[in-house]
Amino acid sequence: MNQLPLNGLIVLEFSQYLSGPSGGLRLADLGARVIKIERPQGGDPCRRLAVKNLWVDGDALNFHAINRNKESFTADLKNKEDLELVKKLIRKADVITHNFRPGVMEKIGLAYKDVKAVNEKIIYAEISGFGRRGPWAKKPGQDLLVQSLSGLAYTTGNGGGAPVPFGLSAVDSISGIHLVQAILGALIRRQREGKGAYIELSLIESAIGMQFELFTTFFHSRNSIHRSKVNNGNPLLGAPYGIYKTADHFLSLAMMELRDLAAALDWEELNAFDQQDVFQKRDEIKTLIAKKLKTNTTRHWLDRLRRNGLWAAAVYSWKDLDQTEGYQVLKMEQELQVGGKTIRTTRCPITLNGEKLVSAKAAPALGADREAIIKHLMEG
Repeated sequence: MNQLPLNGLIVLEFSQYLSGPSGGLRLADLGARVIKIERPQGGDPCRRLAVKNLWVDGDALNFHAINRNKESFTADLKNKEDLELVKKLIRKADVITHNFRPGVMEKIGLAYKDVKAVNEKIIYAEISGFGRRGPWAKKPGQDLLVQSLSGLAYTTGNGGGAPVPFGLSAVDSISGIHLVQAILGALIRRQREGKGAYIELSLIESAIGMQFELFTTFFHSRNSIHRSKVNNGNPLLGAPYGIYKTADHFLSLAMMELRDLAAALDWEELNAFDQQDVFQKRDEIKTLIAKKLKTNTTRHWLDRLRRNGLWAAAVYSWKDLDQTEGYQVLKMEQELQVGGKTIRTTRCPITLNGEKLVSAKAAPALGADREAIIKHLMEG
């Protein structure tokens, strides 16, 4: 690809772990030059936060997935000389991101007002856990804790059972997406009006924002949102929506009319219910469907459902998905070379002008680009 849309944009990433860096990853995929500003001792703590005890070239494997296509500049922000170097970088930068707790950047002398005094047109974007105000402002902004406090964990699992968190850092990821959206919006305004921007996001607001359907329903029907007691798929949707055990595996059923499902399964018993029952008798209907689907294989039921044009799917593990033609045609994988080893990871999910956005540039070693940045960026 000759020209990515953010080519020439300089982003200084003071962010760490996942929420801010995931946003930086997407900006880098779109062509921005993303420079991680890291502590000389240890750097981004994500370097040490290994998943499944997997390491590559001294850093956690997941650090490489989140921080590919970036550069690393080490600076002790409590040291005046290093702070001045960073301020020189700020003069040339377009965007700054950080996800420290409220007050940290103020103590360093890099709050928005301080940075704006150095670069009036800077786009300054910060992610906190719970915002700057209120009784939760100093709580640690950690994904599982935010899922728990925001109601998000109660969207998953069966009614009457324990809440179930997402099996990934969903709030961190959606916050990174919101960060990119806000930055791109601010960049468009700066292009039009010549003004910088101060962007504030929090994990809790992102978690609430992604539940817009649930909250809107709650506002209009107080306390009437309940998870299915069996095969819950979405607390807002009626039967048969959910995942069901079959004779050999699992099957998901999306939105469909009960009469259409009865016809597809050749199952007259289901016609005892009509479409008005899908909420009032949701658990009763789903219990019957669960019993029926256990009598044959996933393939058997899928063939029947698809012949009738109904929305259903097998439930794949990552290993199952990896072996399908549907997955392979997406070409979602890319390889990175790190310390003589090959890392297989995912690419940017965006296709731009017919080209998939792929970059083979690995995550940087701590401070790997410091001298080159000082020489070429600051003196250039």
